[in-house]
Amino acid sequence: MQYRTLGRTGIKVSPYALGALMFATHVGNPDPDDSARIIHRALDAGINLIDTADVYGDSEEVVGRALKGRRDHVVLATKVSRPMGDDPNQQGASRRHIVTAVENSLRRLRTDHIDLYQIQRPDPATDIEETLSALSDLIHSGKVRAIGTSTMPASDIVEAQWVAERRGLAHFHTEQPPYSLLDRGIEREVLPVAQRHGMGTLVWGPLGQGLLTGRVRKGQQNELRRAGFFRHLNDERRLDAVERFISLAEEAGLPLTHLAMAFAIAHPGVTSAIVGPRTMSHLDDLLAGVDVALTDDILDRIDEIVPPGTDVAPLDQAYVPPALQRAGLRRRPAAERAAA
Repeated sequence: MQYRTLGRTGIKVSPYALGALMFATHVGNPDPDDSARIIHRALDAGINLIDTADVYGDSEEVVGRALKGRRDHVVLATKVSRPMGDDPNQQGASRRHIVTAVENSLRRLRTDHIDLYQIQRPDPATDIEETLSALSDLIHSGKVRAIGTSTMPASDIVEAQWVAERRGLAHFHTEQPPYSLLDRGIEREVLPVAQRHGMGTLVWGPLGQGLLTGRVRKGQQNELRRAGFFRHLNDERRLDAVERFISLAEEAGLPLTHLAMAFAIAHPGVTSAIVGPRTMSHLDDLLAGVDVALTDDILDRIDEIVPPGTDVAPLDQAYVPPALQRAGLRRRPAAERAAA
């Protein structure tokens, strides 16, 4: 396994990172012991970065137990900000919530420090200086080694870097955006901005949330558990693109999963791509493709199917800023809309 430097942190991480959502017993693998075996298999293969989140059910607990005796050899990442209950203060990126949430994550993970602590979604209700101040204190206390964001727009990343510089606070070291053969929008601004500021990038969804596994075909029933919940898994534009990628993978003599993963880690701005296997066979399939390097010809063919910097269609899980969610922020009062 080749290792890459995570931004300017000096931390070395594998190009494949192990996502732990599918180790939560209520949404993924129901057997924690089997999840532990999958984690150990990934570590034995050279994957040294594990990414989870407090909102992933009991995922942190499963990971914490599995890392007993191996914690020092793992770059452990988790996330905060998604709702953890009905209380309105059990979410977001306020100091109040972060300070409580990190202690809970440390307890569940059975560790005294988190290598990478990430804000899972932007929190427009909290001043970024408040968030960075709380995270800086966690770094100074030794409970957190590096900090990052997830799905943060490029303009917000720049603002956060500027505030950190102006106030003498810790800078965000990483960003975790969606990226795949089907979702290339971050190539337009997010990746260039992250590179400009020396940030590492951990991309999620490199297999298109299951569409790029080869098990989903247009006009055929699929067994994806999430297909009934997410519209993007049934989007005709995505399915059309998948069919073209299946043909390209066959021409290249590659499984579709290997084509998808090799593409995700080929961009110079991408540090690692997060894989989320639910079973050992899923992981073994992905590990079989770690040596795949795509030629310029294949990458050019990919560009023809989905042009650089574009998304085939919106992701249900993508962050939508308030300016797009709330009509009142993009519409003048009715009496002021006319030019005269």
